Amino acid sequence: MLKLQLHWQILIALLLAVIAGSLTGKDASLFGVTFYSVYDFLGTLFLNALKMIIVPLISASIIMGMANMGSSSDFGRLGGKTLLFYIATSFLAILTGLILVDIIQPGIIDGKPAKDLIGLSADTGQYLEKISGSSAGDIVDIFIRMIPTNIVQTAANNGDMLALIFFSLLFGYFLSQIPNPGKTTVENFWQGILDIMLRITDLVIRFAPIGVFGLVAKTIASTGFSAFQPLMTFFITVLLGLAIHFFITLPLFLWAFGKIRHPFALHKAMMPAVLMAFSTSSSSATLPVSMECLTENAGVSKRVTSFVLPLGATVNMDGTALYECVAAMFIAQAYGIDLSFSTQLIVVTLALFTSIGVAGIPSASLVAIAVILGAIGLPLEGIGLILVVDRVLDMCRTSVNIFSDACCATVIARSEGETQVLTFSK
Repeated sequence: MLKLQLHWQILIALLLAVIAGSLTGKDASLFGVTFYSVYDFLGTLFLNALKMIIVPLISASIIMGMANMGSSSDFGRLGGKTLLFYIATSFLAILTGLILVDIIQPGIIDGKPAKDLIGLSADTGQYLEKISGSSAGDIVDIFIRMIPTNIVQTAANNGDMLALIFFSLLFGYFLSQIPNPGKTTVENFWQGILDIMLRITDLVIRFAPIGVFGLVAKTIASTGFSAFQPLMTFFITVLLGLAIHFFITLPLFLWAFGKIRHPFALHKAMMPAVLMAFSTSSSSATLPVSMECLTENAGVSKRVTSFVLPLGATVNMDGTALYECVAAMFIAQAYGIDLSFSTQLIVVTLALFTSIGVAGIPSASLVAIAVILGAIGLPLEGIGLILVVDRVLDMCRTSVNIFSDACCATVIARSEGETQVLTFSK
């Protein structure tokens, strides 16, 4: 039996949703049940499933990522360099996205928030009240919120994810420092949690076509095709940010810190891996191809690639971080909510940290976006809006993630004295 890949399923669901929403409208019904309520039911189920997996998936991913990194014998030197590179490039990616979304303002159409045009139903009054009055002086509160007084209560409150992420980072690092047998026991526990959550996440993402159908059909039924105008602007904003990072920022890093005279040679060397990342939308699935491209086509040693790339597939998500930031700001603009400097700083911080915890599987960044929206007080129904274009953008940002890992490995290799890097290209 022929089984369609997920992106084809989502595309078909999208087309069917457009047709169904157009034909039924908001009032059409069958046996006394409106089609609109069915669309809303399917979309709500999918959003609830995403919210369900947030806490265990993010916690387990970060804890195991830090535990594996901290237990490595090369962590002191290679780990320090690698982590610094990943943080720097991710921060620049987020900053690029933030600047573009503030300039272009995709959530504003003809000078007005796109809320009504898109068909978002949430009442913005309570959200405006929640984040109003924020100022630069509230930056201190960000750091206070990072230290939870009750980690159990924090885990139960999706709006306090910053503290949970901070605790998970500490827990994961110090897990790598304790002696056996306790270390192995706890690692096995969290690895088991992570494996289970990845399976559940994969299950939830399998139902993404149904969720997309419900959410898009609901939008089309209530607003018609006018909803796609701001989405196209959002789509272009994200693509522009990813292109700047892929073709300008990362090559500049190669030139400045890796002393690579022809940085675009790495684009050629990594093209098979980039195309693989684009087609699979999975950093993890692309890892073997990336390692082969770096060693065979770019001349990076296996010692560096075997350490940097697996770590990067876990913690380095430049494209994802940029996308999360733009998506959160776009949804805020669409609701007509003007985020203060301190709130935007929270967005930047959470985009950086949650990009570390995002699983290397298709569409897992939707979970991270839910974290950011919840933390800054925005309704999660906005996720349903970006699902329309999420799949294509997922393919693009995964390619950026993979290339950023390759740039890091190249820079690290040159810093370790590997002069043969990018001196040839097959």
